[in-house]
Amino acid sequence: MSPSARLNRLFAADGKCFDVAMDHGFFNEYALLSGIESMERAVKTVVAADPDAIQLSVGQAKYLQRVSGRQKPSLVLRTDVANVYGKELPRHLFSEMIRNPVEQALSLDAACVVVNVFFIPNQPEVYHQCIQNVCAIKPACEKYGMPLMVEPLVMLPNEQGGGYMVDGNIEKIIPLVRQAVELGADIIKADPCDDITEYHRVIEAASGIPVLVRGGGKASEEEILTRTFQLMQQGASGIVYGRNVVQHPKPREITRAFMAIVHEGATVEHALQILKEENR
Repeated sequence: MSPSARLNRLFAADGKCFDVAMDHGFFNEYALLSGIESMERAVKTVVAADPDAIQLSVGQAKYLQRVSGRQKPSLVLRTDVANVYGKELPRHLFSEMIRNPVEQALSLDAACVVVNVFFIPNQPEVYHQCIQNVCAIKPACEKYGMPLMVEPLVMLPNEQGGGYMVDGNIEKIIPLVRQAVELGADIIKADPCDDITEYHRVIEAASGIPVLVRGGGKASEEEILTRTFQLMQQGASGIVYGRNVVQHPKPREITRAFMAIVHEGATVEHALQILKEENR
């Protein structure tokens, strides 16, 4: 089976996708639970906003897949758990794949699976483990027609970034994105670079594979909407935002503003107006 059948569920008719990431509880960090303390309530709120997809872990996917009706967001299943996001790193770092990830994804009716490739200074063992994870999951994805989203993450040294902080150096992002494509990614989920105007180079490195841009840390409404518009104008196929949705005071309203930029090419001013009208 070709992955195109499930890709057609994930991407809208315009070839764009907004995936709301809600899998942060997988990583055992208290700070990442803000906005998703009650997963059932959080998923219900985001489902009502009608994004293209919601990214969840194997233990929380039930809250999406219990929703009745034919029109609901597709499931993107997180397949790896890691301990690299703390402000103080433990003695042993890992990025561990769940068992039989594609079979579990099929059982949950997922449209896609996602796996990280961490590039962390002075942590080659974690990077090696991530490459092994991608190599292990790819054949099963091919066998069952399951699209593989690879998330290449270039991270700052922990003593500099202090947990969950990415390195926006485009000369580090580009080769890691290209490596993910070479390993067989069907979709790339990559961070924005320091100079947003250069992001077209990341998309070029993906060699025609759709690139969804990772949201990263919480930003102001105008900042994140402006960044999203700039990225979409350079050829991004969509976005994967988590904290900028679930930690927003109005998750449903900000989702609709993002959807307008991703699918309608709305300007920042129009998106802000949507948000303002929704807040009335």
